[in-house]
Amino acid sequence: MRGGQAGPPDRQATNGERVDMTVTDEELVARSMAGDTESFNQLILRWERPIYALAYRQLGREEDARDVVQDAFLRAFRALPGFKGEAKFSSWLYRITLNLCRDFMRRARRAPFVPTPEGVDVGDLASSETTATESIEDVVTRKDLGRRVARAMGLLPEEQRSAIILKEYHGLTFQEIAELQGCPLSTVKTRLYQGLTVLRRELDRQGKGPARAESRTP
Repeated sequence: MRGGQAGPPDRQATNGERVDMTVTDEELVARSMAGDTESFNQLILRWERPIYALAYRQLGREEDARDVVQDAFLRAFRALPGFKGEAKFSSWLYRITLNLCRDFMRRARRAPFVPTPEGVDVGDLASSETTATESIEDVVTRKDLGRRVARAMGLLPEEQRSAIILKEYHGLTFQEIAELQGCPLSTVKTRLYQGLTVLRRELDRQGKGPARAESRTP
């Protein structure tokens, strides 16, 4: 999983603390389960940034994302004795975070605001299902694409939105997303395709999509 592997191959710095990348997650988990709290602290330092990014992209608010991150690691620490190692620690932590984000949005009863990084190329995801003339790449150069995509993302069901975020922003494979969402591989692909279809339709509705542009062509 690429989200937590930034920096030099052996060490990286987080908030002034040194993160030892020579030890695997599995080794740190085993030490943590044996009572070594420093090993769990290393897991926090290693994964807090990608977990925060995931929470922020789900919720769109820094304060809410920070609260979810704290809760996610607290829950992981408390549940660690029951961790069987059937999935990667990172996948387990991502699942905890997604569940917390889902619960948070339900309690708050509000639609999510999904921030979109500048330069994001959603068309890369859709390219295998669309033709060149219909690609979202036709609109990625527009000044306000990020805001429009974020607004459209907020209209998606949670499963579709999460699939796009995990695939596009966190670089997870379809299989990893399937494990996280607890569904077949084909379901993930369907959710991703359906989500992208809604994004394209919403962009077209706003008058900035390729289909609307083609309709104005004599």
